[in-house]
Amino acid sequence: MIVAGIHGREVGSIRAAQKLVKQLKNGDWTIERGTLIVVPIANRPAFKKRIRGKPDLNRMFPRGPSGRTTHEMSRALYKIMQKYKPAWYLDLHEANGLSSASADVLGQTPSADVLGQTLITDSGSPAVPAVRRVIKHMNGRVVRRSHRFHIRMHKLKGSSRTAAADRLKAKAVTVETCWSLDMNVRINYQTEVVRSFLREAGLI
Repeated sequence: MIVAGIHGREVGSIRAAQKLVKQLKNGDWTIERGTLIVVPIANRPAFKKRIRGKPDLNRMFPRGPSGRTTHEMSRALYKIMQKYKPAWYLDLHEANGLSSASADVLGQTPSADVLGQTLITDSGSPAVPAVRRVIKHMNGRVVRRSHRFHIRMHKLKGSSRTAAADRLKAKAVTVETCWSLDMNVRINYQTEVVRSFLREAGLI
């Protein structure tokens, strides 16, 4: 399951999800086995205004085993997640800064405040080996050193990623490209990351 547009102003990730759907419809590539669910714009009101969204939809998903969704849009999305119980869940986002640039400044320790060009999963997630392989693949293709990807591991309570991991036992990953990069560059990074995970999942 691929979700974009939980934050309405992160347009590159939305365009990437739309591009993937268009490519599938055009037969540019096909799903060989399994089922792929794509939600290109999870928060349409925020997307129309090009804002993050108020309240922040990525804090409105169940927290803990007895938690509940706390917004109608997160509730609708979570019902889809519960119905299909995806083995993999990719949450497409965009964020500040370049993690590689902050790593250079800090002596190869990326700043925790810089999330651009990162793949994020929960600590101890079974997705970690695949995330590392995808990062290795991406960084082998990235021409500019500052555009390289890094892994981050932490839970974000209330996020769709952590809810998918904790409640549905999905291999859940947040994809963050840097929103200061050119739009086409961000879209290309997002689509290549997604296709890499689809290969990891055995769908293509």
